Amino acid sequence: MVEAHRTFVIVGGGLAGAKAAETLRAEGFTGRVILICDERDHPYERPPLSKGYLLGKEERDSVFVHEPAWYAGADIELHLGQPAVRLDPEARTVRLGDGTLIVYDKLLLATGAEPRRLDVPGTGLAGVHHLRRLAHAERLRGVLASLGRDNGHLVIAGAGWIGLEVAAAARSYGAEVTVVETAPTPLHAALGPELGDLFGDLHREHGVRFHFGARLTEIVGQDGMVLAVRTDDGEEHPAHAVLAAIGAAPRASLAEQAGLALVDRYDGGGIAVDATLRTSDPHIYAAGDVAAADHPALGTRIRVEHWANALNGGPAAARAMLGQEVTYDRVPYFFSDQYDVGMEYSGYAPPGSYDQVVCRGDVAKREFIAFWLREGRLLAGMNVNVWDVTAPIQQLIRSGHPLDATALADPEVPLESLLP
Repeated sequence: MVEAHRTFVIVGGGLAGAKAAETLRAEGFTGRVILICDERDHPYERPPLSKGYLLGKEERDSVFVHEPAWYAGADIELHLGQPAVRLDPEARTVRLGDGTLIVYDKLLLATGAEPRRLDVPGTGLAGVHHLRRLAHAERLRGVLASLGRDNGHLVIAGAGWIGLEVAAAARSYGAEVTVVETAPTPLHAALGPELGDLFGDLHREHGVRFHFGARLTEIVGQDGMVLAVRTDDGEEHPAHAVLAAIGAAPRASLAEQAGLALVDRYDGGGIAVDATLRTSDPHIYAAGDVAAADHPALGTRIRVEHWANALNGGPAAARAMLGQEVTYDRVPYFFSDQYDVGMEYSGYAPPGSYDQVVCRGDVAKREFIAFWLREGRLLAGMNVNVWDVTAPIQQLIRSGHPLDATALADPEVPLESLLP
């Protein structure tokens, strides 16, 4: 039985928002829970959009966080296809696109991120794609299948995780793929020059072509259709479709309009939150891709755009909204699957933050663990086709204990034995 004495509103219909709503009920909250989603689909998880669903290995229904009937059963008031357009922290109200005004006691902003757009001529042509929403994945899956049948060409702008996962999917359909990237290696910002090209070699073995150190400057078309792309070094590549995979920007406009504290875009952007995921307004919280959290374990503010952050951040914010003692200090984690290579990455080691990379295992066979260290302390670890090691890697990161690089590189030394 819902008691209308308190109303908690969640803006954002992704994994973070859905898991926050679930947690509020699981923790015994009996007030109104209102979940506002600007998409018409029920809340869903995003990893399958560039992995199993895009590959045709998973059905559409598999991506949803809960079955549609769950929301009514849990007394969650669900507003689908209805964006929140204005937030008034003083009055504690949220206005929806249809003019509905909702009064809240506590508010969670889980608005996620949106794909960055290519700012070049030709982006209005049919055949230019982004991948962020379920509708994008549905459309792109059909495009890849068509390109495969017709020996068509896909050009991908960006060699990050999404770009490479889509490249792998496109090759599985038989499409020709060219990836244009400004950095000198794939995944340069995530893995640095030491290991980025490991994934470049993997994709080359599967027929992907790379064009590094170049920026896409024009999409050429005829009769509204894509024919080719041009880059700033004068090259031209045939294309029947183009995917913009140049990153994502936090959807923080609602928070900005409301005067909440934000993080500068050059520092990653997003809504500034403390270790309880509370914003500069004591009644408003933020979680998931949009939240730039003051991370106590890492000693820095960080915004994480990955599945595990939404999965764990939504429930943590929900508990904080209920007045529980919360310190959100999860070690960042993400995973990727490309061809026959699976990997998991834990920690945070952007270029310039580490002074040593140590590997254990067989890098040539792509069965190894890589460790990023600074002054002997572990910042991050990536296991490639090696499993069941995430827990000790994360424990080593948390410990902050100086490690012996020789022992770390030795597969005969159990990782657990290196813990203090």
